[in-house]
Amino acid sequence: MTLTIVIVSFNAADDLARCLDSLRAAPPAIAHEIVVVDNASSDSSRDVVAARTGVRLIALPDNIGFARANNAAIRATSSDLILLLNSDTIVPPDAIDRLVAALDASPDIAAAGPRLVDAAGRPELSFGDMIAPVAEWRQKRLVTAVERGDAAALDEVARRTSRNGFPDWVSGACLLVKRAEAEAAGLFDERYFMYLEDVDFCAALRARGQHITFIPEVTITHLRGRSRASAPAATSRHYRDSHRAFYRKHHPVWAPLLDLYLRLKGA
Repeated sequence: MTLTIVIVSFNAADDLARCLDSLRAAPPAIAHEIVVVDNASSDSSRDVVAARTGVRLIALPDNIGFARANNAAIRATSSDLILLLNSDTIVPPDAIDRLVAALDASPDIAAAGPRLVDAAGRPELSFGDMIAPVAEWRQKRLVTAVERGDAAALDEVARRTSRNGFPDWVSGACLLVKRAEAEAAGLFDERYFMYLEDVDFCAALRARGQHITFIPEVTITHLRGRSRASAPAATSRHYRDSHRAFYRKHHPVWAPLLDLYLRLKGA
């Protein structure tokens, strides 16, 4: 089998350098290529790629968002497997090969995601049930409690992220998928600029009778929150737009109520 590692980057030169260096320090054994899709960065991101051998750059003239940028890389490559990897991740030795082995072991599994942890080793709730009003409320309540430092919530996330399972979705920060299944599902829905495109993509894979698996034995560091910190207003707007698009597509009955709720919040 062959693998393409796709990294979409926008004004994240330092993170991108760290991610690429982790891949160079311990490259996966599977035959692979690394493709960085730069979404018209104004920093030194393209220089970071140019300074590293064996990394292919797709330099876009405009910032077209996460979904479209990933699709551009998938369409420009031909490997058996595709690993979608955020630029703010650090990949330890053997992690990718272990994900590949887990995915290859089951013909009815289309995609796999690892356990994501922050710089301090705290696990991230990077998978879950299909987004719908009740499931979303539960997930957000737990995440908010974790961000508050609530001990019970931290224990709950640690418990959930220590078990193998078949959730409805895994995070696009690190998502390994079979190319044939990704293409059959239509790739990413490009109405999502950023946020929820991974949940929607996993739903399309599951609609074909395939499963998504969470592999806690594989741990990858995810230094999340950089986009929100650098451009909070734009990031919030993109999330609201994706939220609306998701509900219009998957829960049209609830979509007007979501619009009303956002209007009442002044959003």
